[in-house]
Amino acid sequence: MSETMSHTRPALKAVLLDLDGTLVDSIPDLADAANAMRKDLGLSALPLDLITSFVGKGADHLIRQTLLADSSSQTLDETRLETARKAFVKQYTRYNGLRTTIYPGVLEGLKAFQQLNLRLAVVTNKPAVFTHDLLAKTKLDQYMDVVVSGDTCETRKPDPEPVLYACQNLGVAPAEALFIGDSMNDALAARDAGCPVLAVPYGYREGMTVDKLPVDGIVQTLVDAISWIRQHYS
Repeated sequence: MSETMSHTRPALKAVLLDLDGTLVDSIPDLADAANAMRKDLGLSALPLDLITSFVGKGADHLIRQTLLADSSSQTLDETRLETARKAFVKQYTRYNGLRTTIYPGVLEGLKAFQQLNLRLAVVTNKPAVFTHDLLAKTKLDQYMDVVVSGDTCETRKPDPEPVLYACQNLGVAPAEALFIGDSMNDALAARDAGCPVLAVPYGYREGMTVDKLPVDGIVQTLVDAISWIRQHYS
């Protein structure tokens, strides 16, 4: 973790937020959908903690790793992969939002950001069809000025393009937008885009500890991010 941002930083105008693992705990739904997909393909269910380790790099990564988890091969036939994609889309459409919960401090934090006149955006690797559905079901959509999903741009996090796209659509420079996430993908995307970045200690990091992330600070909840903002942007 590094505190390298200058005290002469520009005024903060926006907050960009990861979705899965930062705003919501969606693992129960993702696991249910992944295991239902496996059942459709004649495979047995996988444990929750194993599926959790596959989350964060988009739906295709989750599907691939879920299929390869107990396979002797580490390659997938494209036809089988496409069959798996269709099965996962069908199942996740069914499960998306059913058991997802909003993390503690999220609603309070979002309301506090708005009170500071900060514009808000979600930047996620989740496909748009699932992103918008989940935001609507959790009623988090009412807080967001911009939503960038995994298929909005040509690339996904850790590439900075989705972060830059969000900033452009918010009408702010990257240095004026604070990114809050939970993973290395978030940290790298924000860093390369030129945004200051905070991490929350919960969420999904593929086994990596939060103190290993190249971020400007670690906040326990979004509410604690308010204190960090006041300290660094006073």
